[in-house]
Amino acid sequence: MTQGDPRESEGAGAEARGSVRPAAMAGSWYPQEPDRLAAEVDRHLREADQAPRPGVRALIAPHAGLVFSGPVAAHAYAAVRGGAYDVAVLVGPSHRVGFDGVALDEHDAFDTPLGPVPVDAAAGLRLRAASTVIVRNTEAHRREHSLELQLPFLRRVLPDTPIVPLVIGFQRRATILALADALAIALSGARSLLVASTDLSHYFDAGRAAALDARVVDCVDRFDADALLAEFERYPEHERGRYVACGGGAAIAVMRAARALGANHGQVLVRSDSAAVSGDLQRVVGYLAAVLD
Repeated sequence: MTQGDPRESEGAGAEARGSVRPAAMAGSWYPQEPDRLAAEVDRHLREADQAPRPGVRALIAPHAGLVFSGPVAAHAYAAVRGGAYDVAVLVGPSHRVGFDGVALDEHDAFDTPLGPVPVDAAAGLRLRAASTVIVRNTEAHRREHSLELQLPFLRRVLPDTPIVPLVIGFQRRATILALADALAIALSGARSLLVASTDLSHYFDAGRAAALDARVVDCVDRFDADALLAEFERYPEHERGRYVACGGGAAIAVMRAARALGANHGQVLVRSDSAAVSGDLQRVVGYLAAVLD
């Protein structure tokens, strides 16, 4: 992943202070001013023209700078606006810290310019009890953007819903499957929303990117997590983020868990890329928004 590229939401980190994880990207890849941020998120939600959908169990949404992927992410979040959820479990890839397993951040809240988002500690404990693959690892979250870029949307569409923040380290089969099982066990009977944070192919020309991304779109539309895992594993581990999706493991785990929790339908609401904003057709980053219900 190229450092410092707003198409991928890279930004300056900040040290954790107290029990609130600071907003690391505010003022760089999304506005720091509350009124400006709310207006931008609300505009994306309005322009998505997506009515709320009952029974959504999971979302897949991108995590680039708001100007690039916000119009896409808004389609997914508009579908759950005003929904009745006890907790939103966010699953994203680790871009900066390499480690085995899945990192659970144990701050009491994640800060945003729109106000702090509380962390559901009890749900986090249930997840840790469900699998040893989930470990305490606050450092992995300190400067990670894949979950933070979901929070402005959550503050606008589900303002009272706490989160459980999970970041996957090395996205290997055993970890992905163990996380999926843990999510299904720990969230059984809960009114939960699963959110997989991922971008698609990285830095191909727009035509090649569209062809690569179409394979992911097909897997999600068919709600076939096994097919997406097979596509992910077609490539060497260090190339999977470039050719398939940087958060492919997050999407696979969430798809499997959503199926176990009762979802039986997948739909990609929109697929786009960074050229829609930048105009650069030679090196694009792909995005999709999807719901599982």
